[in-house]
Amino acid sequence: MSGPTLGPRFADALAYAADAHREQRRKGGPIPYVAHLLAVCALVIEDAARSGALTEDLAIAALLHDVAEDHGGEPRLADVRERFGPEVARIVEACSDSLTEDAAARPPWRERNEAYLAGLEHHDESVLRVSLADKLHNARAIVADYAEVGDTLWERFSPETDSVWYLHSVAVIIGRRLPGRQAGELMALVRELAERTGRTLPA
Repeated sequence: MSGPTLGPRFADALAYAADAHREQRRKGGPIPYVAHLLAVCALVIEDAARSGALTEDLAIAALLHDVAEDHGGEPRLADVRERFGPEVARIVEACSDSLTEDAAARPPWRERNEAYLAGLEHHDESVLRVSLADKLHNARAIVADYAEVGDTLWERFSPETDSVWYLHSVAVIIGRRLPGRQAGELMALVRELAERTGRTLPA
């Protein structure tokens, strides 16, 4: 069974993502941020291909899902739209919790993430797939790191961050709207993290 070709546009997006994020590292460690982008892209490609939903635009959007939020806001999004097309830009925009260039001027963490969660209630499957892969990879990393370093893990995040609440909220919405293997794994990881940290999840 053949699927869509990931050709020169995908290769260009890979180079674009690697260049944009070249100085960035994952929170609290030496891991280049591109590792996260590659992991998210792989998760999206695998999940979408199994269901016959894979397109090159979707794979490219997975690579670029953080580029506007982290590196340039609206001007960066406009560049993504020009280089890779409106569908990629649409998904990237939907997966961004803020497009304000000045991080200090962004709304508070909780407000941004409540708005993101509200968006998941109406975004289409393409957005949900990228969002799910993003949060799944983050959850895998958080659970693994918590097992290694315990509560000192939270020192890597801003004080207002509530990863258990946020990941659980995402898991509930996507589990309802796009159920499947990855959604099930995300919820299982959230429950493991809640158990390890002594948190009680809503019924």
